[in-house]
Amino acid sequence: MYSASQAPLIAVDWGTSSLRGARLGAAGEVLEERTFARGILSVAPGAFPAVLAEHFGDWMAQPDARCLIAGMAGSRQGWVEAPYAACPAGLAEVAAQLVWVEPARIAIVPGLCCEHDGAPDVMRGEETQVFGALQLLGVDDGLFVLPGTHSKWAQVEGGRIVRFTTAMTGEFYALLRRHSILARTLPDADAALCEAAFDAGVAQAQRSPGLLQSAFSVRTLSLFERMPVDERPSYLSGLVIGEELRSQPMPAGAAVVVIGADALTQRYARALAQRGAVVRPIGAAATWAGLRRIATRIDA
Repeated sequence: MYSASQAPLIAVDWGTSSLRGARLGAAGEVLEERTFARGILSVAPGAFPAVLAEHFGDWMAQPDARCLIAGMAGSRQGWVEAPYAACPAGLAEVAAQLVWVEPARIAIVPGLCCEHDGAPDVMRGEETQVFGALQLLGVDDGLFVLPGTHSKWAQVEGGRIVRFTTAMTGEFYALLRRHSILARTLPDADAALCEAAFDAGVAQAQRSPGLLQSAFSVRTLSLFERMPVDERPSYLSGLVIGEELRSQPMPAGAAVVVIGADALTQRYARALAQRGAVVRPIGAAATWAGLRRIATRIDA
């Protein structure tokens, strides 16, 4: 009988703008990784099997190889829609709702959904990263933040994601950066992060009633020439991330796991430090560890 803990696993993270994959060994170690600019928006309807075979076909040729796909491939715009698993949900619930596009060989991981005061919230792919981070850290509980275009805050208890919220932080930054009056006061390209300006933006967000008011300070600081032009994108970044943190109930000294790319996790670590939080960063390995954990639940 096939054993998910020993057979080759092809772990795939198929997002909106990129396609990432890893070939995992019997112990879950990463043997090889590949990344392509072939997000779901670049794939024509019906072409997902061909794109997967083009980029990972040699890996899938291994005897008994199994492929698990997390992320937006399970959305309505993706390969096939994978219905959301309702919170609270852990590995068992997610593994039970896998959508098999090729029986016993290729499956899509469902996302999660929850309710906030009558309005639904959803995630796709982040749940897999959280499950991986739990294993990498050796914990079953915690508060996790996954920064990005739509940042996710997930509370985990007993290995299950009990609730989460979404903040459109990255998207609001892009909108303000490129499509608002503030864009006229900002340089065409972002310079390297100015830590002092970023910290000032976070602090301003913490003492402001909200982003609708604090964002205008980017313009006024420019009008009165109180901040060099190259520092203003960092300040704006601090404002939007600071607004995200301001809305999160978090006691001083709270432990927060930040999962994401180094550039973003570093910004969130700086911002969280102003809230007195203790930060534990986790990188891209969380996705592969999470898919491995889901794979081990299939036969169980």
